[in-house]
Amino acid sequence: MQDATAAPKVWLDLDQAALDAAYDQSVYAPNQSAVHDRRMMMSAIALQRLGEPQVIAYGAGQNHTFDLYRAKGTNRPLAIYVHGGAWKNGRARDFAVLAEVFVNAGAHCAILDFDLVQDCQGDLLPMVEQVRRATAKICAEAASFGADPARIHVIGHSSGGHMGGCIVTTDWQRHFGLSQNILCGGMLFSGMYELEPVRRSKRSEYVAFTEETVEKLSAIRHIDKIACPLILAYGTLETPEFQRQTREFHTAVTAAGKPATLYVGTGYNHFELLETLANPYGLLGHPALKQMGLAS
Repeated sequence: MQDATAAPKVWLDLDQAALDAAYDQSVYAPNQSAVHDRRMMMSAIALQRLGEPQVIAYGAGQNHTFDLYRAKGTNRPLAIYVHGGAWKNGRARDFAVLAEVFVNAGAHCAILDFDLVQDCQGDLLPMVEQVRRATAKICAEAASFGADPARIHVIGHSSGGHMGGCIVTTDWQRHFGLSQNILCGGMLFSGMYELEPVRRSKRSEYVAFTEETVEKLSAIRHIDKIACPLILAYGTLETPEFQRQTREFHTAVTAAGKPATLYVGTGYNHFELLETLANPYGLLGHPALKQMGLAS
């Protein structure tokens, strides 16, 4: 018999409180602050070793730039990194630690900056347009950055995983006059690929979700545009929704005949999983380098 006092379900088997918790990383990652402090420390150390990046504009806005860390040599592969932060936190310089693993392996790394959601009055559409425009510029002008235009990869985590999903499902010919095959590969982890449940969560308190936003920016609804192999990943200590989102996106992508590999990080929460990307032997660092042809 159903409990008459139970809270109504608002998404799958989740009531409102459970759904809100499932899109609140602090509920499932109590060490969030400690991991953040580690990343900031390691990014400062990485900057000392790498030196300051070249800051390149892709638009007229103050935040419309990317930090470019160059490897030795030309015609090198290039990794584009889209950072997370619930769409409202973080700057490119905070993720310098991630650039070091690519530079040391022989790849350039471009870490994107963009307006945060509060800069856009809660609208995600201009944020996604910005990261798409940055990617288009990098791909179109790759040779001038010392990169091989045929070896451009995109990597995104958390809300950056969501925007990375939008990048790999972009209609490049229609919107930028570029080939649909401009990306050689993608790694998306701990991201959101269907925005309807996010819209129903407490994230709607600061994101102005609309029907247009959900339709246009849910990557799982635009899988036909994917033209590169994907690596997808989540940690077993992430929220149930972030785990489900990645599993279902992987299932949908492979069902559509697109190549995608799923990695499950046993014992990793949302923030700890990101740390493995900074390790060339880590759960995500090694497959990222392998996808770029820089590891066996």
